[in-house]
Amino acid sequence: MGSAIIGLAAAVVGVTGTLVAPLLSQRLVARVQSQEHERQQRAIEAQWRREQQVAELTRRRDGYMQVNASFRRYRTQLMNFLWNVHKQAVTPDGREQVEDARRDHHSIIAGAQLVASAAVLVELDGMTNALSEVYRRIMCLEEGNPDPDGSFNEIRTDFVRLWERWEGMRDVMRSDLGLGNALGEPPAIGT
Repeated sequence: MGSAIIGLAAAVVGVTGTLVAPLLSQRLVARVQSQEHERQQRAIEAQWRREQQVAELTRRRDGYMQVNASFRRYRTQLMNFLWNVHKQAVTPDGREQVEDARRDHHSIIAGAQLVASAAVLVELDGMTNALSEVYRRIMCLEEGNPDPDGSFNEIRTDFVRLWERWEGMRDVMRSDLGLGNALGEPPAIGT
């Protein structure tokens, strides 16, 4: 009787194992598939985040390039206009060129303000205020009502300060893009 019970027990265990094995393997396969699906989802989300970061960086870079180009154009038009004021050779066309550059600059700054970092926004606001002040001083000089320190030569020195301010703004933009500054220094860690 001992060997019959052992045989019966072995048969019950064998049959049970045979019947339970497909259920256990299905559960194991389902768990592996679930884990694989989760890994794929995480990879897809990580890829989407990387793509969003690249797109954001591209938007900022494009905006900063436009700001730099419009600053140079506006600054050049203001310098030309100042020179024409000094020579008393202001023409309606010359005034319109300044106004076109000014409108273009304001439009580009407005677009850049939507994508710029907080540090760059501070620089953009400062540069916009400085340009507006130079514009105001030149217009007062042209109208014959200059500021007490608003002579041609004094306003010319404003352009040197504008250029220095632009260099600082450009360095902040480069740093924001992870490029380091204009002196070729590497970007800060964590940018």
